[in-house]
Amino acid sequence: MSERDDARSRARRDALLRMLLWPKRRRLAAATGLALVENVCGLVPPLLIAAAIDRGVPAAADGRWGPLVGFTAAALAAGLTTATLKYCFLRYSGGIAQDLLFELRHRAFTHVMGQPLAFHESYPSGRVIARLSSDVESVEEMLEMGLDGLFSALFSMVGILTVMLWLDQPMAAVVIALFLPLYALTRWFRLRSRRAYRRTRTAVEGVVGHTVEAYNGIKAVQAFRREEANALRLRGLDAHYAVARADAGWVSAAFSGGVKLIGNLSLVGLLTLGVFRIHQGELAIGTLTAFLLYVHRLYDPIDELASFANAFSSASAGLEKIGALFVRHPAVAEPERPVPLPARGAGGAVRFEDVHFRYGEEGRPVLSGVDLALEPGRTVALVGTTGAGKSTIAKLLARLYDPTAGRITLDGVDLRELADAELRGAVSMITQESFLFAGSVARNIALGRPDASPAEIRAAAEAVGAHGFISALPEGYDTDVHKRGTGLSAGQRQLIALARVMLTSPRVLILDEATSSMDTPSERAVHEALTRVLAGRTAVIIAHRLSTVAIADRVLVIEDGAVVEDGSPAQLLDAGGRFAGMQRGWLAATSA
Repeated sequence: MSERDDARSRARRDALLRMLLWPKRRRLAAATGLALVENVCGLVPPLLIAAAIDRGVPAAADGRWGPLVGFTAAALAAGLTTATLKYCFLRYSGGIAQDLLFELRHRAFTHVMGQPLAFHESYPSGRVIARLSSDVESVEEMLEMGLDGLFSALFSMVGILTVMLWLDQPMAAVVIALFLPLYALTRWFRLRSRRAYRRTRTAVEGVVGHTVEAYNGIKAVQAFRREEANALRLRGLDAHYAVARADAGWVSAAFSGGVKLIGNLSLVGLLTLGVFRIHQGELAIGTLTAFLLYVHRLYDPIDELASFANAFSSASAGLEKIGALFVRHPAVAEPERPVPLPARGAGGAVRFEDVHFRYGEEGRPVLSGVDLALEPGRTVALVGTTGAGKSTIAKLLARLYDPTAGRITLDGVDLRELADAELRGAVSMITQESFLFAGSVARNIALGRPDASPAEIRAAAEAVGAHGFISALPEGYDTDVHKRGTGLSAGQRQLIALARVMLTSPRVLILDEATSSMDTPSERAVHEALTRVLAGRTAVIIAHRLSTVAIADRVLVIEDGAVVEDGSPAQLLDAGGRFAGMQRGWLAATSA
């Protein structure tokens, strides 16, 4: 990774951290205060032990037990206070950590869901899943250690060094001198662990991405006998991940071992110097005892910091990956001041006004100056060759994209000025393969209106002729359709999709090749349902079959992103142009 890319990654990570931490700054400040008070109380017991040894024990030997009992009781009280504050801090900081995780998952998922269709068509789903799962888990592992590992360790180190300097400066100088190699070791660890954990996060992204891709394409994998090839590829990706993890583990082990070594050298140096100074009469035994206790406690938080730094390096790499998602801003943005649609009435009038469109800034033009007026309550069929621009027109009308130039209006309101919730209620789209989510039939019908009553759901199903087959399911409307509705036929899935439309009652309905993958009986059932669904609303149908065009009031022939023929089916047939040629081709294919 170049220095510029490294700087960008760190900037994304820091921006994401600020976004998460700033709203919780007061709670973090309160947690910091608790940690500070806890660590101040934790500094007291070694001082009391030193006083008990140097003053309490000699007094007890003379028969005066009061000082020793007093020092012991004070040390016990300080220990109980420290334990109570530790409990309060862990409970409070644990709540903050879980809130941060919730906020991170929610923001990342919501941001990804708000991305334009182009993002989801070009960005591998496995990569997104890896960032929303394993990368978030790396942050969770860091937070599970608690903010205690960070705050307490830092305050302990500063407090202990301050007390050491107050007790005896020559002894404290030995400890401070050993911080120089510790600083060098920490700097080495920070640089190496960052690189190691970036490789780890990238490697696990590959493993998750390949697994998701293979699972989503399981039919093609089994049809072409690609099981072994996919397993071999996963083995290679997993081996790369294992090497990356081993490298990160080696860096962590070297750092932890180095910290332990420096800590042991500190104890040896202090003990040697302390015995010499006691022999010289320059140091009390109790003070040496306090120093040894403090050094033991000093390297405990350093070890905690080592563990926290290791977890933070992994989480930092994960945050850089997640932060890359936030760089992409939704191309289809909510308007700052939404304009409401006029009262329903005979609503559903659609206009394309000099609409131009291209996919991406450097893509070729797909639509060039399209001008259309779709009358309310009429059904319009879009026909043409593959790549002519039919689906693009449908996506623009559903505002999955915005025009590069020009505008599209619904009942006189620019689609870009409509609140997203109102637009989704006014314009519905049914694709060739209507997606059903795991869950009940009723839940899938009520997708656009989760608050719909069972009676309303049943009425919608009855209106499109779906009630019969739904009632015959094992649990009726409560039957779980499982992932993608695999237990239902293509026609049954489309009928459920049409029931969704009946329930939401949009002004405009878009059907993108909605019957192209069905057999004749299923297509007939869906066409019968369509006649009821289309009544009274504007409909745009992308048609690849003659039977679909037959239900349209108007046909638009699209070629190279422009309308080349426009009229009723009968008018276009009489004209003998492109549409007439298409019909002859359909008839020939059907008769063959």
